[in-house]
Amino acid sequence: MPWLQLIIHTDRRHADAIDDALLEVGAVSVTLQDDADQPILEPALGETPLWDATRITGLFDADIDTAAVSLELLAQLPEPPTDLKWEQLEDKDWEREWMASFKPICCGERLWICPSWQAPPQADAVNLMLDPGLAFGTGTHPTTFLCLQWLDQQALEQKHLVDFGCGSGILGIAALLLGARQVIGVDIDPQALLATRDNATRNGLPTDAMPVYLPADAPTPQADIVLANILAGPLVELAEVLSAQVVAGGKLCLSGILATQAETVMAAYPAFAFDPVAQKEEWVRLTATKVR
Repeated sequence: MPWLQLIIHTDRRHADAIDDALLEVGAVSVTLQDDADQPILEPALGETPLWDATRITGLFDADIDTAAVSLELLAQLPEPPTDLKWEQLEDKDWEREWMASFKPICCGERLWICPSWQAPPQADAVNLMLDPGLAFGTGTHPTTFLCLQWLDQQALEQKHLVDFGCGSGILGIAALLLGARQVIGVDIDPQALLATRDNATRNGLPTDAMPVYLPADAPTPQADIVLANILAGPLVELAEVLSAQVVAGGKLCLSGILATQAETVMAAYPAFAFDPVAQKEEWVRLTATKVR
């Protein structure tokens, strides 16, 4: 099905009004993007921040009257934008486009993350076959890659783990394929729990190898390793909960943290001796051993 998109360059002050007006005049979706290379890497809890320079794109059916829509849109806005640009959007199978961009990823000496629709490049490696669905975690993001790289280096045989913020299940499933005995997955998103179950089954794991829970329903096990690839703010808020789940001498692996936030996160875990910080781009991974 062909589409038209209306592109508007604006600023933070006018973005919400334009967003609402586009929906009022018939846009089937509205996308807001950074228009000046100003990344927002970790918004505060409950915040939906916008960029100083914002590009807004409204998506419309191709058979609309663009002139009429433009006039109606401008009439709704107290400060109408001066730059409206209509473009035809190429009709694509967007699911296939995404699938084509997801390639196998080598995460160490043993471990590969492979799209479930492609054959693994090394049949004798530890190959995690992944379809993330709507959940976070493919191995392409620096935080996930750093955690997978660390897991590849660990002796996981018969270990019990917790994967807090399990997303697609990628970290917990990797640990199981690398020899762990059981992983408990926890996530606030029910879609993540579905994705984790599906990916565990896809990798031939028994149903009891990685039980998954919403936080309110999760047990509080004593684990050899606790993994949490979320964000710095929640890692600080959850420090007491996560620390209590690690056995004496057990390990902690934290990510989703910007390099500038590392000291703050480490300070929230006084019972742990931290290893040197591992960094990829602006993101870091923190690993530590429980010493008291």
